[in-house]
Amino acid sequence: MLIKTRLGREVEVNEDYTVDQNWEHFTPEEHDRWDRLYARQNALLPGRACKEFMEGIEKLELSKSGIPNFDDLSDRLEKLTGWRVVAVPDLVPDEVFFDHLANRRFPAGNFIRSEEQLDYLQEPDVFHDVYGHVPLLANPVFADYMEAYGKGGQRAMGQGVLKNLARLYWYTVEFGLIKTDEGMRIYGAGILSSKSESIYCLEDESPNRIMFDLKRLMQTDYIIDDFQQTYWVINSFEELLESTYQDFGPLYDALIKEDKVYSVEEIAASDDVHHEGTQAYAKAGGRHAKQAS
Repeated sequence: MLIKTRLGREVEVNEDYTVDQNWEHFTPEEHDRWDRLYARQNALLPGRACKEFMEGIEKLELSKSGIPNFDDLSDRLEKLTGWRVVAVPDLVPDEVFFDHLANRRFPAGNFIRSEEQLDYLQEPDVFHDVYGHVPLLANPVFADYMEAYGKGGQRAMGQGVLKNLARLYWYTVEFGLIKTDEGMRIYGAGILSSKSESIYCLEDESPNRIMFDLKRLMQTDYIIDDFQQTYWVINSFEELLESTYQDFGPLYDALIKEDKVYSVEEIAASDDVHHEGTQAYAKAGGRHAKQAS
């Protein structure tokens, strides 16, 4: 079927919204862009990214010489945890996304950001999706969490709680932090694929860092186009997985009954606060202020 992407391109897709990666369509300039992004993040993340992410880079032999071929990458990943990477032209509908995750397929954007968007891109491209997400899929516990999330999404369809489930994905898979014996580390792909947020989330005094609480997190709004004002911190991937291996029915009932949404910077009396942020970055206008200056 023919769809129009958010970037205005018309693309023929399969029923599950996948496309052939057609690795040959990437230009030398696009491969070079990947290499520079890869080198920049790989130099920045040791001591900032969780060890499971750095181990995944090595285990998967993630490419530092051009955009990875998804078939080759998937063959290596499948041997470790049963996951594969499939190419999609854009964000896919919720039901399609959940089905892919529930069946251990990770949908990755089949395009790379432009040179002008090197430092910031709102749409998830191949660098965000493959460099940011895929290395942790080589970790068995995190791989199980992602499958559990997909199955949870399928059960949540039609229950009026998808916005709550989206917050769980946002604050863990995309922008999660983990507390380790070596210190605070990053595991969220939205941070791992960003030079500036990799530094900000750990070293800036501005954001809150609050210990993971499933219900509270699912009641918290989030920011799409700027640094987060609150990061949620897990103690382990086992804790994260255990939180999804439960009947969400009572939790959903409570969320619907309370109908409570916390603002992005809000701290509740019950929160286990690791760091109460100054919110200076947001008060100064954040990214929008920088763009205007």
